[in-house]
Parts: sequence; C-alpha cells; structure tokens
Amino acid sequence: MILAEKTRSCTLVVSKGQSRNPAKRALEQAIADAGGKIPDLNVLVVPHLYDLPKNGDAISRLREIEGDVILASWIFPRAAHWVLDRNGVGGTPGDVLLGNSDDEDDAAEPEPVAETQDDSTERMTDLYPRPSRKIFCIDLKSSEDTTEFVGEIHRILGLDSEPNDNHSLPIVGGKIESVEETAGRRWYPVIDYSRCTNCMECVDFCLFGVYGVDGVESIMVEQPDNCRKGCPACSRVCPENAIIFPQHKAPAIAGAETEGDEGFKIDLSQLFGAPNAGDDPIATAARERDEQLLLAGRGTVGIDERLKKRQSARSNQPKDELDRLVDTLDEMDL
Repeated sequence: MILAEKTRSCTLVVSKGQSRNPAKRALEQAIADAGGKIPDLNVLVVPHLYDLPKNGDAISRLREIEGDVILASWIFPRAAHWVLDRNGVGGTPGDVLLGNSDDEDDAAEPEPVAETQDDSTERMTDLYPRPSRKIFCIDLKSSEDTTEFVGEIHRILGLDSEPNDNHSLPIVGGKIESVEETAGRRWYPVIDYSRCTNCMECVDFCLFGVYGVDGVESIMVEQPDNCRKGCPACSRVCPENAIIFPQHKAPAIAGAETEGDEGFKIDLSQLFGAPNAGDDPIATAARERDEQLLLAGRGTVGIDERLKKRQSARSNQPKDELDRLVDTLDEMDL
C-alpha cells in the first residue's frame, strides 16, 4: 500500500466526545488504530475539541502539526474547522464525502443563498487568506461503521487499496499520540470568517463583552468565557449567519450546512415548538439577551433602535419558504 503522489505530510486528529458512551469511545479508538496502520500518517488523539483550553497541551500540540489535517470530531465540520482556526490551526476546507450522500440529488441545484448574496462583498477570508494546507473535517455522527470512516480517510489520502482489506495493512504505520488533558465543558461562539464581513453587529448586540477587535480592527471572540451558557442570541442577529455555537441543539446554529430546505426545517421547528412562536429571529434574540441580562442582575434592553432597523429591513425582503408556508396555513380552514 502506498500513497498516491503524496506531496506533503498529513495528520489524523481524533477528537473524543464529551460523554462516556462506550460505543463512541470504541469508534474513536478503532479509527485511531486504523489510522495508525497507514504508512506516514501520524495520529493525534485529543479531548473534545470545543472544550480545549486555548493555551493547553492539546492546542499547543495541534499548532505544531505541519501539513494537511484530517479531523474526526463530534461537532459539525464547519464548526470544527473554525474552532481549529480560532486556536491558531488555519487552513482551507478539504472536500469530505462521508455524510454528504443525502445531498447528492440536490447537488445540481443552485443554493438559494447564491441568488441573494452579493459576490462583491468582501469576507474576512478574502482580506486575510488562510494557509493553503487542507483541513478535512469528518463528522463522527455520520456513521456507526468504522470502515466508512477508514474508507474516507483512504480516499482523502489517495490510497490504492480497499479499506476493508485489513490483511493488506502493515503492522507498523504512522505514529499514534494521545494528549490527556482535563477539559471542562464550555460554551462560546465561533466565527466563520469565510462568511463574516466584519460588520460588528455582534459587538453592538452582545452586552457581556464576549466580542472585541484585534490590532487590525478585525472582529474576534475576545472573552469567550464571558458568554452566557445556552444563549445563542448573537447568532440570530448576524446578517451572514457567521456565528456558530457548536453545542447548540439546532443544527443551523451549531454549524451544519443548512442552506435552502434544511434551514427552512430549523425555522419551522422554532415556529411550532418555541415560546412566542410568532417571533422573528431578531425578536427571539432580543428576548434571549434580556433573559441573560436578568439572570446577571442587570436591566433589560429589548429591541433597541439598531435592532428595529434590522427588523424593518428584514420585513422588506422577499418572502421565503417559511413565509409562504405561514401564508398557506392562514388561508386554510383548520
């Protein structure tokens, strides 16, 4: 077994989950063991990626990685990529096929977002390009079958043999390293800089000092641990959907690719399951912020003038799928 025209080193990073579920631990171990049998592929096992302290041992080791990275974690790939980025492990997203098979039928259809986005808008990654190395983020929720993950790793590496042919694997492959570090559960936003336009809406909205700017006036999550646990309000007011909370129960907020119909499904669940079901995202965000202000012993703000302008601008936009569904329900004799 050889790597097909391998031009740079590659490291497989396996990020453990938060729970003690034995099935999850077994899957992580099986993937790490299989990766360790691949020639020239180093394997690094770390605690749950999102919970790692910024200057801890695991992050320090991740920053030392040279070349491409294959990351297997329990958070959505887009969230995982930008968690790495915020911790100084930059790169460009590599194509991952595992977990995307359900989208093949829709691949030929243009994404709705492409019709409304202004291609001339500069994103933060346009202004500050990331390193050219590839980071392939694999969602461990995609399957319970180890061979599917091993097969995807083989595909990424360009291996010339089938992953199920275990007899062809060498006894000695790359190096397996495990970083043991205590990591308590955390809650903080992660910015997707490929969407972010540096509009500073999040700085104006958040009243807990989570956001700030760096030396070149770029938005950043400056005080992540100031964030109020369970509150995703700032993600709802971001015009570009660039703010991710990887542990949120709604995939759209947790970093899933939810353009088009999937985003519509998330909005629908909020419409029929959340309090004050008629609220739009801005009203919901204002309510969530007020709840956290009260818990912190501070006064409420509600929908301030800036949010009112945003709300008015949203109401003037063309109707989306959710709007049309609500109109249809209103017309029905239920």
